[in-house]
Amino acid sequence: MQTASFLPVLCLFATAFGAVLAGIPVAFALCGAALLCAFAGHLFGVFDVFLLGAIPSRIFGTAMFNEVLTAVPLFILMGVVLEKSRIAEDLLASMADTFARVPAGLGVSVTLVGTLVAASTGIVGATVVAMGLISLPVMLKRGYDPAFAAGSICAAGTLGQIIPPSIVLVFLGDQLSASYLQAQRQAGNVSPEPISIGDLFAGALVPGLMLAGLYVLYQIAAGTLRPAIAPPPAKNAAAPQTAKIITGLVAPLVLIVCVLGSIIAGIATPTEAAGVGAFGAVLLAARKQLAAAGSQATRAIDAGIACAALLPVLKSFADLRGSAAPDMAAFGLAVAATLALGIAGTVALATLHRRGMLFDIASSATRFSALAFTILIGATIFTLVFRGFGGDEAVGHLLDRVPGGALGAVIAVSLVIFALGFVLDFIEIVFIVLPVVGPAILKSDIDPVWFGVLIAMNLQTSFLTPPFGFALFYLRGVAPKEIRTAHIYRGVVPFIMIQLIGLLLVGLFPALATWLPQLLRG
Repeated sequence: MQTASFLPVLCLFATAFGAVLAGIPVAFALCGAALLCAFAGHLFGVFDVFLLGAIPSRIFGTAMFNEVLTAVPLFILMGVVLEKSRIAEDLLASMADTFARVPAGLGVSVTLVGTLVAASTGIVGATVVAMGLISLPVMLKRGYDPAFAAGSICAAGTLGQIIPPSIVLVFLGDQLSASYLQAQRQAGNVSPEPISIGDLFAGALVPGLMLAGLYVLYQIAAGTLRPAIAPPPAKNAAAPQTAKIITGLVAPLVLIVCVLGSIIAGIATPTEAAGVGAFGAVLLAARKQLAAAGSQATRAIDAGIACAALLPVLKSFADLRGSAAPDMAAFGLAVAATLALGIAGTVALATLHRRGMLFDIASSATRFSALAFTILIGATIFTLVFRGFGGDEAVGHLLDRVPGGALGAVIAVSLVIFALGFVLDFIEIVFIVLPVVGPAILKSDIDPVWFGVLIAMNLQTSFLTPPFGFALFYLRGVAPKEIRTAHIYRGVVPFIMIQLIGLLLVGLFPALATWLPQLLRG
């Protein structure tokens, strides 16, 4: 392909990046740059403006009729509920007591809480804000180095990017599946096996836990070798209270089992599991409020939580509806469980409303969901114009010329994604880069789950890399005055290096990402 063919594509990207750097919101920058370049291209005869007539159908197909993406607002709702109910605060207090005598015990506690919250909600912003408000003042009071404390909190928050259920994994899985199907059809495979969100969740679980383990090892080593940055606790520190620890762990563990376990085991789709998780988070948040007030209404919530264990029975009844002789015992149990869940849900919503939390939860979840889908729509229009300029063919030719074949192309794309992470959010990168490079790479023998996990781990660094790392902004907004921006930037550097080490390990040992999905497939 001639160099002149790249000029419209380069102008498209340059216009979009210029608009972003000028301070225009990303969704409108992508959409506006695409439409501006499309009309300019039409004037010069290099773009068929009638392609823009496909925008409504593409938006409806991508954002409205996509059942997988329905899980996104539900996961967001679940995360917002857990943040507003301060369940993470109880969990952090329990972990801090447990690891009080471990070097850098507070830092380790923050990482482990970040891991559990990530596996419960998958929302980075909520985790960083919650950890910043709860743990940062305590760490500073105990003499922790400001940079070490800030870096630990930011890094723990980004675990929600890679540990399922993660919002980025839902978006990534949707785009990865579409790119894989397109690549396989181009290669002549008319009926390829689709890539599910559950496959990507299973593939990301081991690398995510490995990354959390690397964080903990670094923190313990830093606390051991340099006690000045993470002073040990006082010798007369109280022993951890087992009952308090167990109580703090119950809520997130229940959600992890209900949400993540049901997806990986194949019992529920991501959307179904997200609905269960959001409902469960509402029940747990309301129960916490009622228990603090000593209300007897907690019994109704407890009954609803107990009935959640009967969801497989409800599914069994649904499977038996078409039979001639359905199991009447299962039918009666399903009806009773449904009624109990309905009562518990009504009590929970009424409780959150009386406490003044319901409107705040609904408005925050709506705002985050609208932001995500607005970016999705802008990226969809951008991708349509990009392909109208022949950008997909240009990228395919460019990747074919990269030394090293398919593996060299994966390395080149990884470097591009890492560089984009300094200036763009993960959603923009997913909806801009993956539709462009995905089909060109996945037409080879590259495992799509491994490729998806590599991208997810790479995107995780975008939350920590200055100047536009969102975890840095989240913490800066809630940090005390004595924490300077330089402390935050300096503190995340070791954790960025750890993330790159984790990315290298997954790249060198693909089984870290492919072993569990293959095991679950049998």
